[in-house]
Parts: sequence; structure tokens; C-alpha cells
Amino acid sequence: MHFDERRRPSTEHLLPDRGASVEMQPVSTSQHDAEAKAGIDTYAQGAVAEISDAYREDGDSGTRADSQDGAQTEDVGTAYRVYKRRFFGLAQLVLLNIIVSWDWLTFSAVSSTSAEYFAVSESAINWLSTGFLFAFVVVSPGVMYVLNKGGPKASIVTASVLTLVGNWIRYAGTRATGGHFGVVMFGQIIIGFAQPFVLSAPTRYSNVWFSDNGRVSATAIASLANPLGAAIGQLVGPFWATDTSGIPTMVLYTSVISTAASLPSFFLPSAPPTPPSAIAGDETLDLRQALHELPRNGSFYLLLFPFSVYVGFFNAASSLINQIFEPYGFSEDHAGIAGALLIVVGLVSSAIVSPYVDKTKRYLPVIKAIVPLIAACYLALIWMPQTRSLPGPYVVCSLLGATSFSLLPCALEYLVLITHPVSPEISSTICWSAGQLLGAVFIIIMDALKGGLKGEPDGSLKRALIFQAVIAWAVVPLPLFLGYRRQRIGLRRLASAGT
Repeated sequence: MHFDERRRPSTEHLLPDRGASVEMQPVSTSQHDAEAKAGIDTYAQGAVAEISDAYREDGDSGTRADSQDGAQTEDVGTAYRVYKRRFFGLAQLVLLNIIVSWDWLTFSAVSSTSAEYFAVSESAINWLSTGFLFAFVVVSPGVMYVLNKGGPKASIVTASVLTLVGNWIRYAGTRATGGHFGVVMFGQIIIGFAQPFVLSAPTRYSNVWFSDNGRVSATAIASLANPLGAAIGQLVGPFWATDTSGIPTMVLYTSVISTAASLPSFFLPSAPPTPPSAIAGDETLDLRQALHELPRNGSFYLLLFPFSVYVGFFNAASSLINQIFEPYGFSEDHAGIAGALLIVVGLVSSAIVSPYVDKTKRYLPVIKAIVPLIAACYLALIWMPQTRSLPGPYVVCSLLGATSFSLLPCALEYLVLITHPVSPEISSTICWSAGQLLGAVFIIIMDALKGGLKGEPDGSLKRALIFQAVIAWAVVPLPLFLGYRRQRIGLRRLASAGT
């Protein structure tokens, strides 16, 4: 749909629920400056009307009316519903994100065993992860088009087909006599093409199917299923492939599970009969207009860079975790548990933070508090392998997962707010693509930084961990500027449109 400049975008989703409706009042420049100096998230302050929406399940609708005289406008009187069938699609997104991420790290958790089976170096095994991430970037323009024109179902079905094909090609390469590494790489890249179709879909899916009070949690559940799959791969791989003879069996089991997870996609409903919220009912810019408007949004860049860097380093750390710890005497099982803690603790933390943000709409305070903590965890990780004991690495990996996962859904939903009326899948696809690209680049750089420090064991990644910490701290200041100039200008425009 095309954006009509005569229609004021809905702003109810930007506000915390204080349980009362108020009449819009113009906001002066001095008021905005005072808010900026106080560091207040101005999206949550005056200059917009706060109207409560009622939502009911399957068939019961809520209506909005003017609190002063009951008069109805273009938006007032619109019925918004949420449907129980939305959970079917959400469950399918969760399954696909789990299995695609599991496929990504199938060989990383058993990198030494895999290298021996295929008669290649561990650096070559790293390219199975790196190529996967580059594949994400290559197909991203098509992802934006499919999500923008066809919606979440078209994206989910595309991912399912690519996942099925890629898994069975990969199994064929593994079963070939002596293992055919080139065929396995080809299958891995096809699965890499599938990942952006499901990883970029959660914000669009939650926008289409969920109310304002459920979008952050829905986005969190679907997005964080991706690293959950990585955790499963880190844990299960070493048990299925205890030696080289177990590699084909590990890939076969993964392919069968991928097939079972992909098939339900074809039976998903495309869209709800009626929108679940005002923001879902709003008109958005088409793809060309959005790509013209988004680069002019300064706030987008303030979140794009830290988001991309932290996603990239999380991907790199997950791919290299065995090589980070193994030179210091840790086993593949120990490294796999560290990788699983990184993800499982993160999921638990996100399950606590996401409902809080859904209820309070305190996006900015959460983002600004978490970003420095993530950088601190990367700094602490530098010294963990050389402790040669389990508690330190396990604690730091747990804290890194907790902070990273708590940031993810909050940042993705805040992107929807600061880039509206750009459709959600466009900003999220760009951010995810940048994160995957940086992840691939970071893996190459960190692999090149292996060894080279006097007093450290052969193959040590300490130099790589130092590089990781420096870059992580370099982007910390950027999100701290969120909530200032761009948001004040946006509020003035909204106030002008409403008068």
C-alpha cells in the first residue's frame, strides 16, 4: 500500500498505557528541549493522543471512540481483532528459525571431528558458517521484496522449500565416499538462502497478527528461536558425532527433523480478516519509497550499527566457540555447554524483559542500559579461556547471552517505531543482513588472528577476543544518542498533522 500524506500515522503504539485518554495539545520547542536534556524518551510524552484499544479473541472486537464527545473519525470506530490462529503461524516461525540455525552450526560444535572426516582444515569447516552468513546477505533484497509484496506466509513457504532442498543435498555430500565437502558447502549455502526469509519475518508477522500489547513478545519468541536452534546444535552435535563415523548420522537426523519442521508451512493462513491494531491498519510506504526514506532517518543508523556489530560478534563467537576454548584444554563437550548456556540463559532473560517492555513501552531505557553490559561481557571474555576452569567461562557466556537476547526483540520493535511508516520487514531485513555480513567478516578476521601471542598456546584466539572487545565498546555511544533530535522533529510533525 502507498502512504497517504494527508493521513496522520497512528501513534498509540508509541505510548505507555496509563489507562486514560487525553486530548492532543501542541508541544513547544522549549518543552522538547527540556525533555531532550532530561534524557526522556519523547515518544512517550505529550503531543499525541493516548487512546486505549480493546482486543478480544476470535470474533469479539474492540472499538475506539473520542473521549470528549464520542464523535468518530476515519480511525475511530475501526474494529481491531486478534485471532487464535495467529499462534499457529508463530509456532511455525519458531520451528523454522530453530531448524535453520541448527543447520547453520551443525558442524561448528564438532569442528575437529568434521575436519578429520572431510580431510580438510578447521578453517575450511569455519567456511561452512561463513558461507552461510554471506548467503544471507546475497538474498536479502529478494527477502524484502517477498515480505513486502507477498507477506509473511510467502516468506515462510520460501524458507521451507530452501531448507528441505539444502538439507538433503548436504546429506548426499556427507554420504558420498569419503565425504564430498564441495557438495556439503553447496547445500549449506542453500540453507543460508533460507535463513533471512524466516529471520526477517517476525517483525512483519507480529505487526500483521498481534496487538500492540503482544508484538514485542511475539517478535522475541520468533526471533530468539533462531539462537535456540544454535544451542541445540551446540549440545546435540557432540553426542551424535562422537567420532568421524557419526558425522553422516548426525546430518541425516538433522535433515529428517528439518523436513518435519518445514511441511506445516504450506497450511498457514495468509493474513487475518481484520487488523489487530492501529499500526497494522495504517498505510505504509511501498518498497521504493521506503528505501528512499530510510537512509534519511538518523535514528535508524544509531541503532543499525550497534545491532549489526553485536549480532555479528554473537554469530562469530557461536561459530568459533570450540576453537576459543579448545587450545586451553577444554573439550568439545565443555565448549558445547558454554555455547548452550550463552543461548539458554539468554532465552530465559528475554522471557522476563520482553513482557516488561510490552507492558511499559520503555524501549529506550532498556536499550541504553543493556548495550554497555554487552560490551563489558565481551571484555571479560578475553581472560576466560586462560582460567582453564569451567565456572568463569560459563558465567561470562551466561551473562553475554542474557544481555544480548534481552536487547534483540526490544531493538527490533523500537526500529518499527522510529522508522514508521516504513514497513517493518525492510528495516529488520537491513539490520539482520548487516549483522550476518559482519558476522562472516568477523569470523574471517578472528580466524586470521589465531595464535601469535607469546605465552599463549598454539591456536589461541586471544588476539581475536581483544579485537572483539574493542569493536564492541566502540559502538556503545551510538544508541545513547537515541531519543533526541529525530524524535523531537517527529513529534512536531505529528502535532502539526493533528491540528
